Parts: sequence; C-alpha cells; structure tokens
Amino acid sequence: MKEEQKRFFYSLVFPGLFIIIIWMVKISEILLETDFAFLGIFPLKAKGLIGILTAPLIHSDIQHLIANSVPLLILSTGLFYFYNKIALKVFFLSYLIANIWIWFGARQAYHIGASGLVYSFASFLFFGGVVQKNVKLMAISLLVIFLYGSMIWGVLPIQPHISWESHLMGAIAGAILALYYKNQGPPTKRYSWEFEDDEELDDEDKYWELDHNKSTENEKEI
Repeated sequence: MKEEQKRFFYSLVFPGLFIIIIWMVKISEILLETDFAFLGIFPLKAKGLIGILTAPLIHSDIQHLIANSVPLLILSTGLFYFYNKIALKVFFLSYLIANIWIWFGARQAYHIGASGLVYSFASFLFFGGVVQKNVKLMAISLLVIFLYGSMIWGVLPIQPHISWESHLMGAIAGAILALYYKNQGPPTKRYSWEFEDDEELDDEDKYWELDHNKSTENEKEI
C-alpha cells in the first residue's frame, strides 16, 4: 500500500509544478496589469511561433484558468501514474505536436490556454486503455468518458471565441501517441481464472495427444 501511495505522490509532482507555473503566469499578468495574449500561437505568422512554447501557459482570465487546471491536474496525474516510464515524453510530444499543428492550420487569431493538453491527455488515456485491453486503463478510460464526455463538442466550431482547433489537434495527437506507445504501457495483469483456463486447455491438449498416441499404437498392432 505504501508503494502505491508513493507512486501516486510522485505522479502528482510534475503535473502539480505545471499547474503552479500557469497560475504564476496569470498572477504575474494581474500584478503587472498586462496581457500576455500576444505570446499565444498566431498561425502562419513569425510572431506566432513563440506561442508553440508559451501558449499553453497563458489564459484569458481566472475562469478560463480554473476550467483548464482541474481536468489538467486529474488527467496528467493519471498519465504519470499509469505511464510513469513514458509520461514525460507523452507530455512534451503532446505539447509540441498539437501546437505546431495549430500554427499551421488554425484560424488567424491568437490561440492560448492549456485545453489542447487536456484533450490530448484525455484522448491518450482513453485510446491507451482500449488498445492495450488493460483492465485498469479501461477503467480510467471510462472515467475520462464519464467526467469529460461532453468534451467531444469542444472539437467542433460551435463557439467562435473558443479555440476548437486546439482541442481537435490535441485529441488527434493524444490518439496517435496512444497507438505509437501501445506496447509501452503498464503490463496487463492476468487473473487466476485466466490461468485456470490455460491449464484446462493444456489438459485437453495432453488428452488429445494421449488419445492420438493410443490410436497410432493400435494401428501399428493391426
């Protein structure tokens, strides 16, 4: 039990630090009475390239920040808990891939916020659970659907003031990474009844081998 608690604690460290960073950025904006939106991604413009690195750190207001902080903390903690060996790779690849795609293919406007990461991690955890047929991962996949199932509408251009492109690019990036790392997730646990089934199959095979050997011996005697 202590090992599980320790693993959960370590899974919180990096996500917690990232949440602290994005809050510090917003607090800095408030204290300096400025707006960092110009550091967002502006597609196909040189001035928007910096946003590939900075856009997820910037939010329009406190409400926007809170809306992203809660699911981001939950999903990234799940990522680091279940995929501790590759979590950092998935985190930074999601960060860069989605943002590069946004720069190439989104609308001509500043795109800011960590919602692309939220969609990427939700997609990664969901497809990772399905592809690997891992009971624990499938459980968290169902949890993702239950908690954030309405997120599917976020990839559609329904609300013009929301960067649905960030959501869509993040979700696609997460799905691709889940397929790419399908053999590097936590090992699938096998339960006692599965071993019993294997033993029964082995017994049946042995039975048929014995039966076949007897038949062969009878044929020789004839």
